[in-house]
Amino acid sequence: MNKRSLIGEFTKGLIEENATFKMAIGLCPTLAVTTSLVNGFWMGVAVVFVLTFSNVFVSILRKVTPDQIRIPVFVILIATPVVIVELVMKAYLPAMYQILGIFVSLIVVNCIVIARAEAFAYKNSLLRSAFDGLGIGAGFMIDLMLIGAVREFLGTGTITVGSVVLPPKPLFEPMSVMLTPPGGFITLGVLMTVLNIVFQRAAAKKAKTVS
Repeated sequence: MNKRSLIGEFTKGLIEENATFKMAIGLCPTLAVTTSLVNGFWMGVAVVFVLTFSNVFVSILRKVTPDQIRIPVFVILIATPVVIVELVMKAYLPAMYQILGIFVSLIVVNCIVIARAEAFAYKNSLLRSAFDGLGIGAGFMIDLMLIGAVREFLGTGTITVGSVVLPPKPLFEPMSVMLTPPGGFITLGVLMTVLNIVFQRAAAKKAKTVS
């Protein structure tokens, strides 16, 4: 079986191995912090950094890491970038750190990060592991931003990007339930259904074209 190209290792995380909508893993922070687009963005940035860092170092140390203790080693390697993210957020984004809170620390045991270390980085080269981490992380960040944007718009009637509020006035009566946990489940379920239908139709169309 031929290995993917480096670009393929990156792009697989956007659709084929999308953590949220295809594999349905790492849903705790997905549902907890996505009450706005900006929350989803910064949580996604944190995961991209941690996932890429941990993948790279798991790959570097894979040949000297005893199989029996690989999971504890993974946790230590994941905890290092998590601490870096926490310190940087506390110093430069204290308001966002207060919002994301415990979910930044919980990246250490996020099943997406541990799964990529175990299933990919421990078995592949540094470069492939880096592209895998970037791609899976980028896909997860886009997922968080999409869910956050939908929930924020339906829950407040606007989407805030930096200091800009779009649209300037709500277009309808906001549904505050979308900012609650049930709203998160509803948004996730609807988006997962719609996107999987789109993915399946695209795959079927591609297969038909090839044949």
